[in-house]
Amino acid sequence: MSIQNTLTTAVKQAVLSIFDKEIETVEFQATKKDFDGDITVVVFALLRTVKGNPVAIGTQIGEYLKENIAEVSNFNVVKGFLNLEISDSYFINDFNAIYPIENFGTPAPKEDEKAVMVEYSSPNTNKPLHLGHIRNNLLGFSVSQIIAGSGKKVYKTQIINDRGIHICKSMLAWQLFGEGETPESTNLKGDKLVGNYYVKFDQEYKKEIAALISEGKTEEEAKKEAPLLVAAQEMLLKWEAGDEEVMSLWKKMNQWVYDGFEQTYKSLGVSFDKNYYESDTYILGKDVVAEGLKNGVFEQDADNSVWIDLTDEGLDRKIVQRSDGTSVYITQDIGTAIERFKDFDIDSLTYTVGNEQDYHFKVLFLILKKLGFAWADNMYHLSYGMVDLPSGKMKSREGTVVDADDLIKEMTDTAREISQELGKLDGYSNEAKEELYTTIGLGALKYYILKVDPKKRILFDPKESIDFNGNTGPFIQYTYARIQSILRKADFDYTTSATDIEISDKEKNVIKQVQLYPEIVQLAAKNQSPALIANYTYDLVKEYNSFYQSSYILGCENEKLKIFRTQLSNKVGQIIKSGFDLLGINVPERM
Repeated sequence: MSIQNTLTTAVKQAVLSIFDKEIETVEFQATKKDFDGDITVVVFALLRTVKGNPVAIGTQIGEYLKENIAEVSNFNVVKGFLNLEISDSYFINDFNAIYPIENFGTPAPKEDEKAVMVEYSSPNTNKPLHLGHIRNNLLGFSVSQIIAGSGKKVYKTQIINDRGIHICKSMLAWQLFGEGETPESTNLKGDKLVGNYYVKFDQEYKKEIAALISEGKTEEEAKKEAPLLVAAQEMLLKWEAGDEEVMSLWKKMNQWVYDGFEQTYKSLGVSFDKNYYESDTYILGKDVVAEGLKNGVFEQDADNSVWIDLTDEGLDRKIVQRSDGTSVYITQDIGTAIERFKDFDIDSLTYTVGNEQDYHFKVLFLILKKLGFAWADNMYHLSYGMVDLPSGKMKSREGTVVDADDLIKEMTDTAREISQELGKLDGYSNEAKEELYTTIGLGALKYYILKVDPKKRILFDPKESIDFNGNTGPFIQYTYARIQSILRKADFDYTTSATDIEISDKEKNVIKQVQLYPEIVQLAAKNQSPALIANYTYDLVKEYNSFYQSSYILGCENEKLKIFRTQLSNKVGQIIKSGFDLLGINVPERM
């Protein structure tokens, strides 16, 4: 039984015994650092039932708890707050119960529970992954890990946008200007090669527009009549008609891109259980529109277009099928959502998509609900803000986007540069150093992005992220490596639980943080927020380092205390590793 549960029962009993009143709930909060105590009862919350002076009420309850509850060793009252000091024996006994639990805080999935699906990445096959995709992938993968860590089965998926005019632009530019180039002949990753031709199309298209304007066309006319765009539109029509030559080129260039994506995903440390392709799913949803029209969910205009009126819900009228019978994006999303619930035994689906699509997902979820799908209440948009570098916002069609592979390499290079300046890796082999630079660099990148609430925009500074002090990935990684060094040097058996010892406030503070881990994992899963895990891990490391700097561990002369402190270090290390695993970050054994 947790201390909060024990105290809830005890405070209710105290109020009944002293004031002859029954209360339903007891409100707790962490004791402020300015006051003595480990947990605080908010007396103000009791005044609805117990009338009187809050200090007097708090004092009477405190005296009752100290006399009747073994875990309460002392108390003090500050205004309407009853600060309780919990006995050392409680913390020691609770830690001894926690210590042997291997997967502390991250239970195994329950067999009888339905699974959760998380979608992320969702790239286009006309360009490489970029900085925005990095935040998307890191968030989606971490949320998947956290939900799995909370005890649920998770399926990770992406939908690859592999069709449309933007894909045809890259294909056409390669046909016209590529001279048969391949990833092998150019020694370029396939996604980069195809992306170069997307940029090439835009460059040549702008030249054609300028030429047409100089001949007297308006800008709008020039944009529509430029031969390159007309040719790309014709190629799209051929693709939709299944033209053999166009389909063959499409498959070849898409495969180049898929191979490139796979390398980036591997470098980034993310993975998927299933890929969906828009070329397979873009016709989904049309039958749902027909059914919804029949059932009165949708309405048809005079031009045969199909709409849904959501004005009563504070939204607007939304088209779900054009007058020519073709689908719009939301139609595909309706069909794809239904398909996923058929493909997998899931009862929840999360979309990791930027906040510019907030309105789209409000509409999508509401339509699915109106169509009668009970699971529509369990759909979630993991909305996130943009990521900027100090140099500003960038555009992919102009070839100035921050390439994901380049950023990953830059992070490794920055880790190398800073580590060499600090002399932290003297004595390591070159191979070990390079592996560690990658671990530090990627850890810095991931932590910097994931520690921020997903909804907030980020200004990402690579050098600031690789700091061995402060709220950074490398600082936490270094603490983990320090703990592993302690454990390697421990030449004694520290498996036996230590009892009959006195512990300091600093040790108690570390145990308090350890106790919070299961609750934080559940809260992070519920809120789909890796930031909660990241900042909890930092708080744990801060408390541990405060203890480490003021206490002998291996040099402690009291044998029982030495065992306890080594166990405490070990458990903190396990939780750092577990927490960072939920964030998709590796930890080094040496650093």
